[in-house]
Amino acid sequence: MVTNKPVPGTDGNRYIPFDQRTGERSVVYFTRDLSAEGLLKIYDRVSSVLCGKVAVKLHTGEQKGPNIIPRPWVKELFEKRLKDAAIIETNTYYEGDRYTTEDHRKTLEINGWTFCPVDITDSEGVAALPVNGGKWFTEMHVGKSMLDYDSLLVLTHFKGHTMGGFGGSNKNIGIGCADGRIGKGEIHTAVGSDNLWSIAEEELMERISESTKATIDFFAPHVCYINTMRNMSVSCDCEGAYAEPVVTPDVGFVASLDILAADNACIDLLYSLPDGGGKAMIERVETRHGLRQLSYMKELKMGNDRYTLIDIDNDDREITAAEAVKDVEPGWKPDKYNVFWGRNKRS
Repeated sequence: MVTNKPVPGTDGNRYIPFDQRTGERSVVYFTRDLSAEGLLKIYDRVSSVLCGKVAVKLHTGEQKGPNIIPRPWVKELFEKRLKDAAIIETNTYYEGDRYTTEDHRKTLEINGWTFCPVDITDSEGVAALPVNGGKWFTEMHVGKSMLDYDSLLVLTHFKGHTMGGFGGSNKNIGIGCADGRIGKGEIHTAVGSDNLWSIAEEELMERISESTKATIDFFAPHVCYINTMRNMSVSCDCEGAYAEPVVTPDVGFVASLDILAADNACIDLLYSLPDGGGKAMIERVETRHGLRQLSYMKELKMGNDRYTLIDIDNDDREITAAEAVKDVEPGWKPDKYNVFWGRNKRS
C-alpha cells in the first residue's frame, strides 16, 4: 500500500465527447453480429497477440444469472480457437455462492461452465504483482495460479455495476483477477472500516484501474480485449437472478488491443444510442462516477481514449460510434438464449 493517502480525482460523472479528447488513436473493431460466429470473427481480429498457455478472463456469474455471455458462444470459441485454454476466475469478497472454492465449483456447474478447464486462481493462494505508477497501491494481490499463464484474453460482458457504474474490461480484470480476500479488500474497504464497501466513486474507480494495470503489465503485450454489449442490465452479473431487468438495447461486440479504447468505445456507443436508448446505463454510470475509470486509465498511460472504429460487417469501413448504432431500435428484445433461465425474475 502507498503510505501517504492520496486524493482521488474528480469529474467521474462527466462524459467527455470524442471530439474533445486529445492524443493518439488505437484501433477498435466492431460487429453487430451477436452470435457464436460474430464472436469468432472479432476474436480473429485481436488474437494474434495470444501465445503459449492462454487464460480467458470472463465473469461466469452467480447461480442462474440470466445475463452472462451465452455458454454456447464461448464453448464454440474454445472448440474452434482455444482448445488448450482455460477460463480463470477468483472467489468473491462477499459471502455467497462463489465465496469458497467448493461453492464456486458448484455454481460453475449450475451455470454450465463445464466444457473447458476453469481455474479458480486464488484457490491455492495469492501472489503480489507490482503496480507501476499507482497512487493507491505499490502492489496488488491476485490469484496465485494466474501467473502460470503466458497470455490473456479478456472476454467481458459489458453491463452496469452497482458501485463501479459500468463493468467493462477494466472492471473484469481489476476486480475479477484480484483475489477474493486480500486484493478485493484492498480495492473495496478502507483500512479499519467495518463496511466492506466503504470505498466508492472516484477513489474506487482509481483503485480498480490500478489493480487492472498490475495484471495487464504482467501479461503485456500478450493481452487482448473483447466486450460483449448484450443484456446490459444496470446490475452486474454478481447480482445473478436478482439483477435489474434489461432495458438497454443490444449493440454488438467491441474488440481491441487497447483496454481504454475498448471500454471508451462501449461508453461512446451507449451515449450515441438513438432515442435515448442508453439512458438507463448512462444514469448508472454517471451517478456512480464511473467515468473516472476512463480518465484514470489515460492518466496511468494504459491506453488511448481516441480510436479508429472499424466496422467488420462492412468491409472494414471506418465509422463513428453514432454510425455504428444508428439503426439500433430502442428497447431490449430477448434472444433465444434468454430462455436458459427465463427473464429476470425475483423471488
